[in-house]
Amino acid sequence: MALTASPRRRDLGRDRQVLWHHLDVGLIGIVLTISLIGVVVVFSATRGPATDLDPVDTSFVSRQVLFLLVAVAAMAVTAAFDYRRLRSLVPVAYGGLIVLLVGVLLVAPTINGIQAWYQVGGVQIQPSEFGKVILIVTLAAYFSAVSDVDIRRLAVGLVIAGVPMLLIYRQPDLGTILVYVAVTAGIVLLSGVRPRHLAAVLLGALLLIGAGLASNQLETYQLARFSAFLDETPEDEAGQNARFNVEQAQIAIGNGGLTGTGLFEGSQTRSELVSEQQTDFIFTVVAEELGFAGSATLLALFALLLMRIWRIAQVAQDMFGALICMGVFSMLLFHVFQSVGMTLGMMPVTGIPLPFVSYGGSSLIAMFVAVGLVLNVNMHRYS
Repeated sequence: MALTASPRRRDLGRDRQVLWHHLDVGLIGIVLTISLIGVVVVFSATRGPATDLDPVDTSFVSRQVLFLLVAVAAMAVTAAFDYRRLRSLVPVAYGGLIVLLVGVLLVAPTINGIQAWYQVGGVQIQPSEFGKVILIVTLAAYFSAVSDVDIRRLAVGLVIAGVPMLLIYRQPDLGTILVYVAVTAGIVLLSGVRPRHLAAVLLGALLLIGAGLASNQLETYQLARFSAFLDETPEDEAGQNARFNVEQAQIAIGNGGLTGTGLFEGSQTRSELVSEQQTDFIFTVVAEELGFAGSATLLALFALLLMRIWRIAQVAQDMFGALICMGVFSMLLFHVFQSVGMTLGMMPVTGIPLPFVSYGGSSLIAMFVAVGLVLNVNMHRYS
């Protein structure tokens, strides 16, 4: 007697085939291409002068490759299950984020004036990076369940976003707060909020940012970095150091010209004149060594990535999925705009990494998880 699969099992198998048929391979290809560019430029920024007395340093690029492998696995896992099941996990994830952010303030070491990382062995874990994804899912779940976003419901959503922002402000990490603000604004904008309420929220956000800058919570060097792009001749030492970093970044970008100085041949990069080049100022490596052509190509890849995410948001099966995509879109857009803008002297220096390119495990893994959510929404748009 022949054994045959049950109708339910056959239906489940057919459903899985349909889901994987809608996997956006192009989106994955764009993200991996950007990430591989990141591996190369991280190596260029950290390899050192590479002389006979000082051999090539491969420690940073080795860790970045490891982070990338973990990030790809995290993206695959995130894309493999139904994103709609995340609704039931939102309270646990959000509560866990708050606990982790409180724990950072209590037990984490202070690094560069900030308490933002848990030290686990030789690895630093920054919960606020993963908190960006958690905030996206939490706000998407909340606003998608609200039929009419009146002022009271809007206030509840802003409190949800405000609690982790307040804890991050205590670290203090102004750059990450601005990302949280961008994520919240993007989701609120798509949720159907009334224009007058949105205007009031934007005004309130500006006032809060101004109050934060005027307070004593931020370190002196953080305020100097934030205002360096406004004052070309600062009088205090912190301001002069911040302005020097911006000027060196601009010199590196100018050195690149149209086609660049050549990979691993950037004079500013090899002389290590640009501080935090593998993280905050990674775009200067691209601009100096690959020139305008390489920089434009990288930005074009980011534009294609954002366009695909926007398109997936438009065809999402439900509001929950659309808001997730909008949150990821807002996060990536702000990251790219701010990270590139600060190297050009057009935006304040806030320490925001360039997505998929800057060195760092927490940011890279969080970004890949966010892309996994977008892939998940796209795969389930017909189910």
